[in-house]
Amino acid sequence: MSEGRPREGGDAEATLDPADWAEFRALAHRMVDDTLEELASLRERPAWQPMPDDVRASFREPLPLGGEGSESVYRQFTERVRPYPNGNLHPRFWGWVQGNGTPLGMMAEMLAAALNPHMAGFDQAPALVEHQVIAWLAELMGMPPETSGVLVTGGTMASTIGLAVARHARAGFDVRAEGLQGSRPRLLVYGSTETHGWARKAAELLGLGSSALRLVPVDAEYRIDVEALRRAVAADRAAGHRPFCVIGTAGTVNTGATDDLRALAAFCREEGLWFHVDGAFGALAAWSDALRPIVAGIEEADSVGFDLHKWGYLPFEVACVLVRDPEAHRAAFATTASYLEGAERGVIAGGIPFAERGLDLTRGFKALKVWMSLKAHGVRAIARLIEQNVEQARGLADRVEQDPELDLLAPVPLNVVCFRYTRAGLADEALNAINREILIRLQEEGVAVPSGTTLAGRYAIRVANVNHRSRREDFAALADAVVRIGREVGDAVA
Repeated sequence: MSEGRPREGGDAEATLDPADWAEFRALAHRMVDDTLEELASLRERPAWQPMPDDVRASFREPLPLGGEGSESVYRQFTERVRPYPNGNLHPRFWGWVQGNGTPLGMMAEMLAAALNPHMAGFDQAPALVEHQVIAWLAELMGMPPETSGVLVTGGTMASTIGLAVARHARAGFDVRAEGLQGSRPRLLVYGSTETHGWARKAAELLGLGSSALRLVPVDAEYRIDVEALRRAVAADRAAGHRPFCVIGTAGTVNTGATDDLRALAAFCREEGLWFHVDGAFGALAAWSDALRPIVAGIEEADSVGFDLHKWGYLPFEVACVLVRDPEAHRAAFATTASYLEGAERGVIAGGIPFAERGLDLTRGFKALKVWMSLKAHGVRAIARLIEQNVEQARGLADRVEQDPELDLLAPVPLNVVCFRYTRAGLADEALNAINREILIRLQEEGVAVPSGTTLAGRYAIRVANVNHRSRREDFAALADAVVRIGREVGDAVA
């Protein structure tokens, strides 16, 4: 199939549109049909499979100076790319917190790419779609109607934007104009020892320095110790520093724990601190009437960051940051440029509001898949799936507690289960080695894809369930496989 060739009729100017639209249409239909067949038959394939050496080597081919056509490239995709993803589409993928995507979300991505709007703003329907999506998400989080927000790539960027707004709003001086190179008091931000790694990256990126991130101890349920936080802030104030932000977590990475958000909100009000909630996946528990009490207080946050490609089940990538004070949000990022000046009429009459809420000027149409998903499925259906994931996680925890060869290593307040294979008479060091091997064999055999973590010196097989395709029997199969492989590995050790 040829693209980029001169059109017929003597026109020598090239284009990247197909020379033969009917031919390309047939290929496009085949791409859709093949992809839907792959999605429909996921259960028939392993959760993950290693890539053969010859396939890996094929990605070291020379730079293609001349094109070979769409048909050839699609064939190579089907042979070399599609069979070897990390497995997150599969019903037994629970490694890390990676969503599965949906068929409708996939098609929305295609529609968004075909329309290809520039999402800084402008007077266009796609901008109104994002404005509506932001309003809906603010309502779902219990935040005021005037709440500002923007869709971004992921939870790291969402929370980094929240921290940047906090820095500007609470620094006590014009941090955008002066920077952090003067003799001002040191700006400090606080989170628990379970805070995700984005916070350190953001502190470094924003010029605060990683040592400006104060990590506060957690309790037995892995939630921030509010009294320890209070002492840390008081000590830093006494030392002449300037605390400006507290990060609460809704759904920690390791165990799914949620800080006491109401207590943190009250403390921040008392101390005049910005309250940011990292709700990368846990914030979406607020969509469920049954689970909302777990994240109570999230509606009191000054800013919230969360992913929709996790517990919203949408394709990568789409996350959101919400900021209670729209003026504070804009003040942290807005700039002026003559080539972007507003007008009362024409394409730019809608302004560029989204460019004034973050770092990006050029942005893709992430909002369409959110808008279509919420409208097509409804919030209640998505909330029910979130509840189902929690029920499945608690069911796995029950199975672990009933099996003498399995050991539950942390509470299961939400959707993350940390457990291990155990055997009488073996120390933690030996059990850690056995469970590391179990994890790898689970993946290599294609049984399932959990991940691993270490809690109090004990290595855990970690199941993080944001999978709308999982069924109860999948978790039973996982537990059975852990016991089977554990016996095999344990016998070799013994």
